[in-house]
Amino acid sequence: MKQETPSISIPQLRNANDLKARMGEALLNSRLAKQAKHEARLTHQGEGIFKLERSRHISIDRLAEKALRLSLLWRRAHQNIFKIRTVEQAWQLPNLPPAFDGFRLLQLSDLHLDIDPNLASVIARSVRKCPHDAMVVTGDFRKTTSDDLEPSMALMPQILEATKAPCYGVLGNHDFIQKVERLESYGMRILLNESTPLKRDGEKLWIAGVDDPHFYRTHDFAAARSGMPEDACSVLLCHSPEPYSEAAEYGFDLMLSGHTHGGQICLPGGRHLVNSSKGLPRRFVRGRWQSGSMLGYTSPGTGSSGVAARLNCPPEITVHTLACQR
Repeated sequence: MKQETPSISIPQLRNANDLKARMGEALLNSRLAKQAKHEARLTHQGEGIFKLERSRHISIDRLAEKALRLSLLWRRAHQNIFKIRTVEQAWQLPNLPPAFDGFRLLQLSDLHLDIDPNLASVIARSVRKCPHDAMVVTGDFRKTTSDDLEPSMALMPQILEATKAPCYGVLGNHDFIQKVERLESYGMRILLNESTPLKRDGEKLWIAGVDDPHFYRTHDFAAARSGMPEDACSVLLCHSPEPYSEAAEYGFDLMLSGHTHGGQICLPGGRHLVNSSKGLPRRFVRGRWQSGSMLGYTSPGTGSSGVAARLNCPPEITVHTLACQR
């Protein structure tokens, strides 16, 4: 006898009309439908080795934690999640307005704040110590992909209160669209296939952001680019580096991503054991890269996902200093 598929209730949003106007009704409905199915455990986000988690009896995260405990590496690996490095990157951008020469953009990524209640205060201290002119978060605010979003949202003010600079962000594959209203009430602008200009001395630097390209696949580069002048200098926020080639076709100058965690549990020397993005070339998993004329950076993450542990892959906040091309 054929088993009936359970009916799925798509959640109602208080700010639905605003989100439709910003994101487009078709993409919003697509995202909400995927959210509902995922929350009902009818879909799974895992790829590659993570497909094993489609079985109700297997959790890659629990297996990883058990292996670390058995190998006596757990204590060290867990302490590593709090050892957040400040990494500096310098970029020469051909269209950068002179007023933004030396502009410092602080990137956080993959916070997964509810993985440990002490993590938010550690990140906040790092942000407070680090001079910057604007802050961006490239997605994934909570630990899991479908459980209660309240714990991570309750911790976000600690981090946002640590900066006086304007803040922008995008959603990741761990983030439900319901977070937008909450995050924006805290003062962070979430970019849903949108762009906005930063203004300095009469000149503009554009920050664009697309929705999650990994699981929800509701990213729209054309929409994010549409409000900008053709010769505008732009920084693109995109949770995963997976659509790097497509993004480059739209003429963005610099793309900032995360999602991969740089592997998180790596061999000595930093070689990752698992790539969470199927088919993504190794050079895009962590650090600097280039696609066509577009420069890019993949953060190894500020927080930790799944298992509260890191080995040979330190968490970081990244200061991107922009410079005019000499």
